[in-house]
Amino acid sequence: QVQLVESGGGLVQAGGSLRLSCAASGRGFSSYAMGWFRQAPGKEREFVARISGSGGSTNYADSVKGRFTISRDNAKNTLYLQMNNMKPEDTAVYYCAGDSTAWGRGSSPKWFVYWGQGTQVTISS
Repeated sequence: QVQLVESGGGLVQAGGSLRLSCAASGRGFSSYAMGWFRQAPGKEREFVARISGSGGSTNYADSVKGRFTISRDNAKNTLYLQMNNMKPEDTAVYYCAGDSTAWGRGSSPKWFVYWGQGTQVTISS
């Protein structure tokens, strides 16, 4: 069983930066592809980025490409999301999630079996 705990959310002005962290407990962190999702009020949960178990492969939503960077430190059992040049439309609750495979099965939430509780990110204009 894997437990995920996000941190690093907060309130920043447009154009600012935040780094989210997701600490994983349990064994075999490097065996799981990981992802970040977000959900704004009244909207469905949407894919932000994902990374393979080794960290060698990453994918991003078009809306964050070039601004956000996903990374992981398997020695520390931690997933990161560096968010730069943030926009008001980035405001949402951000969730980290774990796939049960190392290569990742896709960007849909249905492929992710482990979820954190979420951290609020608010961007002011």
